[in-house]
Amino acid sequence: MKYDFTSIMDRRGRDALAIDSVGEKMWGNEPEKPQDGFDFIPMWVADMNFPTCPSVTEAIIKRVQHPAFGYFRPTEEYYDSIIKWQKDHFGVNSLEKEHIGYENGVHGCVTSAVQVLSEPGDKILIHSPFYLGFREDIEGLGRTSVYTPLKKDSSGIWRMDYEDMDRKLKENHIHLAIFCSPHNPTGRVWERWELEKAMEVYEANDCYVISDEIWADLTFSGHDHIPTQMTNDWAKEHVIAAYAPSKTFNLAGLIGSYHIIYSEYLRDRVCGHAHATHYNEMNVLSMHALIGAYQPQGYEWLEELRTVLQENARYAVDFIRDHFDGVDVACPQGTYMIFLDCTEYCRKSGKSIDEVLKEGWKVGVGWQDGRAFGGPCHIRMNLASPKSRIAEAFERLEGYVFL
Repeated sequence: MKYDFTSIMDRRGRDALAIDSVGEKMWGNEPEKPQDGFDFIPMWVADMNFPTCPSVTEAIIKRVQHPAFGYFRPTEEYYDSIIKWQKDHFGVNSLEKEHIGYENGVHGCVTSAVQVLSEPGDKILIHSPFYLGFREDIEGLGRTSVYTPLKKDSSGIWRMDYEDMDRKLKENHIHLAIFCSPHNPTGRVWERWELEKAMEVYEANDCYVISDEIWADLTFSGHDHIPTQMTNDWAKEHVIAAYAPSKTFNLAGLIGSYHIIYSEYLRDRVCGHAHATHYNEMNVLSMHALIGAYQPQGYEWLEELRTVLQENARYAVDFIRDHFDGVDVACPQGTYMIFLDCTEYCRKSGKSIDEVLKEGWKVGVGWQDGRAFGGPCHIRMNLASPKSRIAEAFERLEGYVFL
């Protein structure tokens, strides 16, 4: 490969939450520090243990060489880069500058939309398992989460339950939903027919949709991301979509997401709220990081990254199925997360999920409690590390945990 996805980066003391906060219990769900003799392998926070694309650092360095960092406005190059990226990767031909708005992270978009499209006490639909941050967004704003479960079919593929979605929307008088595409933590990349059926349900219930598409670039071969807004004409006017280069290029610490909103009404509401709070202002370096990422080198780098992540996912899933009796896992179609169901293993072994988690932490496997994501006996694992580290983690799990 042209780019480096095999070297092990030392992120200690380099502003890496995934490494430096282990054992501190700042949030309450951090892994515990490993026992002596084991180094820590970060597999919990959803960022990558790969260096970003060289064109990103080059763009930042070039801007930093000019010693003034005053007030600014996003450049035309910023908007053009997004428009071209969306067209080249997802076939979007109708995107214009006015449809794009900066967001201080996907959570900024979600919270703005929740506040202008619902009232305190309202209920909001979300699929389970879910990304824990969205539940926190909903409930931190005084709304209530209502969960509609994803279910595995006979082939072990996570599917939406459209009848349950429709029933929950009607019974709870819900008019706002948070959708995740591709889905975190299951790794599902929705097919067009699935999106069409979901949008039919939302439309029938006059339900606006906030669609988190931050994982859109990280799909595996045979699985293409379809922007939710491109499903049909109704979706284009009733869906608020959030994107970012942060998951793709390991830029979460720079804070630089963006929304796509085609509806003038929704755009006015969401942007009006963000502007009124005066919090939603772009960092000049995040702008240049996005421009650097969305260059030809970024296109090339991404293709190599996707190959690496797919190989890691296949290795992990095969290892689990071959060596961890009683642990069920669906093969992801994108993202770099997997979601382990340890229900049968815990039943057979007599261990609790807490004991399993801690046994992994003791030997340096920094996996994450899946209960916070709606999995009652589940563990979430991040596979965005060099293959050697992934192999080391699973060998430790085989030797010390799943005996």
